[in-house]
Amino acid sequence: MFSKETYVNRRAELKKLVKSGIIVLFGNNSSPANFPNNGYYPFRQDSTFLYYFGQNHDGLVGVIDIDNDKETLIGDDISIDDIVWYGSVDSVHDMAQQVGVANSAPMKALKTICNEALRQKRKIHFLPPYRADIKIQIFDLLGIHPNQQKESASMELIKAVVKMRNIKTDEEIEELERAAVLGYKMHTTAMKMCRPGVTEKEIAGTLAGIANSYGAMVSFPTILSQHGEIQHGAPSEAPLVAGKLMLCDCGAETINNYCSDNTRTTPVSGHFDQRQLEIYSIVEACHDYAASVAKPGVKWWDVHFGVCRLMTEKLKELGLMKGDTDEAVAAGAHAMFMVHGLGHMMGMDVHDMESLDQINVGFDEEVRPNLEQFGTNCLRLGRRLEKGFVVTDEPGIYFIPALIDDWKASGHCKEFINFDKLETYKDFGGIRIEDDLLITDDGCRFIGKDIIPYHPKDVEEFIANN
Repeated sequence: MFSKETYVNRRAELKKLVKSGIIVLFGNNSSPANFPNNGYYPFRQDSTFLYYFGQNHDGLVGVIDIDNDKETLIGDDISIDDIVWYGSVDSVHDMAQQVGVANSAPMKALKTICNEALRQKRKIHFLPPYRADIKIQIFDLLGIHPNQQKESASMELIKAVVKMRNIKTDEEIEELERAAVLGYKMHTTAMKMCRPGVTEKEIAGTLAGIANSYGAMVSFPTILSQHGEIQHGAPSEAPLVAGKLMLCDCGAETINNYCSDNTRTTPVSGHFDQRQLEIYSIVEACHDYAASVAKPGVKWWDVHFGVCRLMTEKLKELGLMKGDTDEAVAAGAHAMFMVHGLGHMMGMDVHDMESLDQINVGFDEEVRPNLEQFGTNCLRLGRRLEKGFVVTDEPGIYFIPALIDDWKASGHCKEFINFDKLETYKDFGGIRIEDDLLITDDGCRFIGKDIIPYHPKDVEEFIANN
């Protein structure tokens, strides 16, 4: 938790941006795993509730009455039975005081507040819910069916939250740096463990243990696989095999709920063979290009397509692509190899504010997404960069057998892709390199004082020395 003043100031700014009405920010409830008292651990609070109300406790709702300048933390105090089993916690009143909220009330008061606002025909602002229990709660309070709640959510509130959370303050950057320290420990451990015979699950479990041992948690389910062509490949019981590549995409979330997100691709044999090095070097060049051009005022859309053109040029040198580069990129031919966007916003959520819709987070009135073209439709960020943005730089090249077969059978982009040569890469897997960039006054820098090795010689040297 940050200082009381941080949350007071955040809510004050939110009120200025939204201007009128009542804002209702729902915290998360505990989530049972397989029966009511066996909850998933650790509890994860809603990020926006945390941002404005700071309390990492279940069963809370924050209410901001803009017109009457009144803030209330809603929730029920725990019973003696809860204390017996789980120990004492601060009262809702005390939790409110800790974040500078003057008023507190039991959960039943929320219905009264909403009913009175509806009677007065006042605007009730809420964010799109993503949990079923909150959807039911909104239905009970406002009479809006769960199927209609996304469309009924307040665009004024969404835009205000995005505007504030997109810009990271100094104290937020400090938390992101702490997450990066854990991410470094996790990734370098994975590289040390990357040896023939070690299972994917053993490595992934060790990484989760590192995060947990620091009072943190993984920032998302770890992606770790020798099948790097699978974008979200979950770790299996398969042992690592010499000659393969291990793709590891993982991160940590600090005790104050800020994240890291990095990807490294490591040769199980300890060194890259020639074919692997050729593809890896292209991804490396794309990664470094993005970091070299990212700065305030630059559209990430342009950075993404700059990477796509660079990748196409270098794949043409290997004989995997052909034809005019600009025409190939315009046709989306590069998406055979990079099916996702170059990066996304990151902060308290790995895909920051994803629940508010990436169109609202990563795009704006100037830069709109292209949802029709394969690959480009997965670009989560396109807007002009601003100082304080934290974005991921994550190019990748993947050889997906099913996608190769599909495009070859349909003749899609056949004028730009050498399918005969591509057939010989079906056993390759995939490569991705990912780092977190903080946009500065005149450029950008990596989050994290220690950079996880990613240049080929550095990777091989690290493995040899560890």
